[in-house]
Parts: sequence; C-alpha cells; structure tokens
Amino acid sequence: MSTGNSEKIGVTTATIVGMNAMIGAGIFAIPTSLALGAGPAGIITFALMAVSVWFMAQSIARVAQLYPQEGSFYTYAKQWGGHYVGLLASSFYLIGLLIAMGLLTHAAGDHLVRYLPEFSVYTLGLCTLIGLTVLNILGASLSSLGQQILIICTVFPLIVTAVMCFLKADFANLFPFIPYGSLSILKATRVVAFSFFGFEAAASLFNIIKNPEENLPKALTYSLIIVSGLYLIFVTSLVLAVPLDLFKQYPGPIAGPLSIIFPHSKWVIEAVHISSISAILGTLHSMIWSSGYLFLTLMKKFRNKPTQLLLAHGIMNHRTATLCMGLAIFISFKTLTNEMFFDFTALFLILAFSLSMITLLTLKEEWKSKQNYITLAGLATAAMIFYFAVADIITSV
Repeated sequence: MSTGNSEKIGVTTATIVGMNAMIGAGIFAIPTSLALGAGPAGIITFALMAVSVWFMAQSIARVAQLYPQEGSFYTYAKQWGGHYVGLLASSFYLIGLLIAMGLLTHAAGDHLVRYLPEFSVYTLGLCTLIGLTVLNILGASLSSLGQQILIICTVFPLIVTAVMCFLKADFANLFPFIPYGSLSILKATRVVAFSFFGFEAAASLFNIIKNPEENLPKALTYSLIIVSGLYLIFVTSLVLAVPLDLFKQYPGPIAGPLSIIFPHSKWVIEAVHISSISAILGTLHSMIWSSGYLFLTLMKKFRNKPTQLLLAHGIMNHRTATLCMGLAIFISFKTLTNEMFFDFTALFLILAFSLSMITLLTLKEEWKSKQNYITLAGLATAAMIFYFAVADIITSV
C-alpha cells in the first residue's frame, strides 16, 4: 500500500531528521584532535568540509531517488558493479560505523574517568560497551522521547560551551593561525569529515517526504547549512577562548581545558560534561541497535548455504546480530589508537559512498541533466578525504 501524501513529512521535518543524523556525540571527540592537527586553521577545514560534504550529500540523495528500494548502499552499488560490489559497499559502510563506535566507546571511558578516577579509560569504556550491548540484546531500545532527549543533550553542551567561550574570546589565540603548515588544513579533513557523517541517513527519506525530487535536496541543504553553522560557531569559540597549549596539556575531553579557562564556573563545566556523557551513551546505545539491523540485512544478501541456514533456523536474529556488533566494536576499541579511529572510519565510509556515487556516472541522463558535475565534485571530495586518511595510516604504521 502506498503512503498517502498526508502521511508524508515536509521539508522542515526532513531537515530536522537530517540534523539529528549528523549532529552526533562524535563532535566532542574532534576539537582536541583538530586543534593538535591544524591549530586555529581548523576553522577553515570545517568551512571547506561543509561545502564538500554538500556535493556528496546531493549525489547520495540522487542515487536514493533513482533506486529507493531496501538495501541502500548494496542496492546503489549493485547497479553498476553487480552483487559482489553491492556487498562490498554495504560491508564498507557497516565497518565504518563500527569503527566510529569504537571511538565513541573510548570517548565514553575518557569522559567517565573524570568521576571514576580509580578505573582506567579502557575499563570504563569496556564496561560501557558491555552494558549497552546487553541492554540492546534485552530489547531496551531508545524511544522517540529518548531520541528527543538525546538531541537536546547533544546540542546543549555545544551551545553553552560556545556562549561561554565567546565571553572569554581572545583574538591572540588565533595566532599563529597555521602553526603546522598549509597542508594541515587538508590533512584535517579526515577528522572533520567524522562530524558530518550521518548525512547519508537523510538521503533515505525519499519514500516518505512530500515532493521528494524538490524537497529532499532542499532538506539536505538546509540541514547541512544549520549543522555547519553550529559546528563552526562551536569550534571558533573554542579556538578563540582556549590557547593551543591547553589542548596539548589536556588532550582528552574539552572539560579539561575549559575548567582552566573558567575556574569559577565549575558547575557549568560539570553540566556540559555530564550532558556530553549522556549524548555519547545515547548515541552508542542507538547505534548498537541500528547496526544490528544493518548487519542482519547484509547477512540476508549473502547467498551461501551456511548463512542462509543460520537465518532460516533463527540462529542469526537481531539479538545475535547485536552481540556480533558488540564484539566488532570491542575489536575496534581494543586495537585502534585515537587518530586511527578517524582515519579508518573515513576510509571505509568514503569507499561505500564512492561505490554508490559511481552508479550516477554510468547513466546518460545524469550527464545530460548536468547532475554528474555535482557527482564528480562529490567524488573529488571523497578522493581527498580518502587520500589523507590512507597517508595518515601509512605514517602511523
């Protein structure tokens, strides 16, 4: 049965959905890495990525419009590469998400150690992951109210931190503006891209949005503008208020350097820190749940007998899939260092996006409509992020 037009969402709701998908707890893991990698010039990196991600978002939205069937990245890449390329694209996307959750698990431990200093970051992160995985296996998923609380807990610390930091702004902190060289602005793209990942979720709204050909691109554009503006305000305020040396001295959560800048506002700092913890835990909880469904959907695409038997006998279900995802996140958390989380997340997600966008290049209509100029810009953006992610991995090995 088709969905009636009255049941479909408008541009405003679609824009909010897009914002919720992009604004995640990952933004709290970025400022320190960005400051130590690009310095104040990281502001330029954010502005550059806001424009660049728009090209990728428009391209993914176009593929979703042409192939609105279930399966997303599998369906998109399958159009030009067949079954196995579709499996690769879907697998890359899932792996990228799992690596990102490894970073959030580390961030959870890093934030919780402030209140439980007798335990290590590793122990606290591991306990958090185990607890949230068990909750999901038991079926304790976030309600719609929980999702609303989650976005409030995410946006609240961003806004409060920005307001406080602007009150302590010192333009001297902008200099030297590019302490690590001009190339650092581009190298930092693989870190900043992490905060924009999630835009692809909004592209899947094609079937439930009114007048999707016109409104979906609008919703993506509006959500990117709002989120980019919020991110830029947040990062700019931190750069203006926090000297670079403080980021070096306190390489963990932003509550560390902020407590030095605002020694008489400890209760506000604690509120921001607790809100950040809530956002991280909520994001982890919901993503463990959704990744279980993604994994189950991917398993259904495999055509080998063992996989089909596991599915047919109910051995592989959402609960066992969730357990598998918890184990995969643990491997990510256990094996990767902080910077490598950004690199590998970017690497795998960009591969999934690129394999999907290539489909547009095979369609004559897309060349005639000049849509593929946007697609080429999106692929160029993906190539840039991919290059710097790979270069950083090679350097780190």
